[in-house]
Amino acid sequence: MDQRDIPNLITLLRMFLVLPIVWLLANDYFMESLYLFAFAGMSDGLDGFLAKRMGWQSRLGSILDPLADKLLLVSTCLMLGWIGLIPVWLVIGIVLRDLLIVVGGTIYHYRVKSYDMSPSIISKINTFLQISYVIGVVMVHAFMWPVGEWMEISSYVVLTTTVLSGADYVWIWGWSAYRYQRANRPEP
Repeated sequence: MDQRDIPNLITLLRMFLVLPIVWLLANDYFMESLYLFAFAGMSDGLDGFLAKRMGWQSRLGSILDPLADKLLLVSTCLMLGWIGLIPVWLVIGIVLRDLLIVVGGTIYHYRVKSYDMSPSIISKINTFLQISYVIGVVMVHAFMWPVGEWMEISSYVVLTTTVLSGADYVWIWGWSAYRYQRANRPEP
């Protein structure tokens, strides 16, 4: 093991935290799940900081980091939807977008060309809003705050950025694939 592996090890730790977070949510331990979710969020910032600041970036890290984020968010959203704390339609939107990204990215990588795993700005905004929304939902239940109208409005905002982010990936990959195929088409 090398120092360069530290960001990837932190990312793997975040992936291992998914199961305890989901279990805590399923058993109404909202405060504890909030602590673990916050720790996972901080680990995401730390691994990114170390990778960029120390020059420890790797291809594996560029794949593992967004995968860990998706695993954490999708699993948490699925559980929150299962126990009735977020709308099912929002869970479906989040899951479909992430399936689109994983399947679309894989197809693009193997059928067109190697894919750069850097997220678009709308995707970064969407991830931030999804994390904020999940934290907000868990906080409401951890601190037993009344559920306000802001929760419903937030769910529509998250769905909107989720759809826009998914459409953005389809557009970017579709346009890039079209240009690649056109540039590499054999002369008649």
